[in-house]
Amino acid sequence: MAQSFEIVIAGGGIAALSGALSAARLGRRTLVLAGDVLGGNLLSIEKVEGYPGFAEGVPGYELVPTAQAMAAEAGAEFEMLPLLGVEGSFPEFRLLTAQGEFGAKTVIACTGASPKKLGIPGEERLVGKGVSHCASCDGPMLRGTTVAVVGGGDSAMQEALTLASHVSRIVMLCRSPALDGQALYRERVLGHPKIEIRFNAAIAEIEGETAVSGVRLVSGERLDVAAVFTYIGLAPNTAFLKNVLPLDVTGGIRTDGTPATPVRGIFAAGLARAGAVGRAVAAAGEGVAAAIAAHEFLGGQAHE
Repeated sequence: MAQSFEIVIAGGGIAALSGALSAARLGRRTLVLAGDVLGGNLLSIEKVEGYPGFAEGVPGYELVPTAQAMAAEAGAEFEMLPLLGVEGSFPEFRLLTAQGEFGAKTVIACTGASPKKLGIPGEERLVGKGVSHCASCDGPMLRGTTVAVVGGGDSAMQEALTLASHVSRIVMLCRSPALDGQALYRERVLGHPKIEIRFNAAIAEIEGETAVSGVRLVSGERLDVAAVFTYIGLAPNTAFLKNVLPLDVTGGIRTDGTPATPVRGIFAAGLARAGAVGRAVAAAGEGVAAAIAAHEFLGGQAHE
């Protein structure tokens, strides 16, 4: 086994980075297995709102490197490797990666979640050719066009508002009869002149040969759009843990109301945890709570 750590945190989002900062400040030898891309879903968010310390909001791509730098300065180590599996038990977990094993006394699973797919014709074929999950990435390339946003929750509304600064028109396709999310976003979306909302609307197919040219709705109506941005929810990135931890029907890691899981020495935080609320500030708090719980589990006092 190459190296052994007191706390290993799997994931690279704000829960993992906040947890790493706290664990390192508590004096624990801490490793972050950050996966392929540091930052998780925050990297695609133009403005994270409601995060203390940033009255005007903060771009996710600025918040992430700041959090990483703070964790690294406190002593946390980073490897850009995804966690592929967990073997053993406390106090000798073996964490499997594509480049060998790491040892851990405790593990914090902060592996986040990925956007759910619509599962309709044309979706997979046109990913990167008009089918997107990142308004801030692809919006600037769609100036003067009409685009579709699928979903009615916080993410869909937030990304529709981001797109509105680039495109000419946005059609929000919401399967439910009402928007579901924060009142602040609802007010902005409902009052925006570029955003048209279709309630009780679902896509049957995304059309286009080499790029998105339109969508066909379940009702039979066809809409000419240059891109489709899908935000219908998130699926926890926990498949590799299904034989290690109890997961709920969505794939979320079950906990007991604290960061602890039913497996001694393994904790969970952020979107990987069942019942997570899906906000950056909540994920950051959960990461801190998980780090403190792991520290106390190892016999320490929670005083930084």
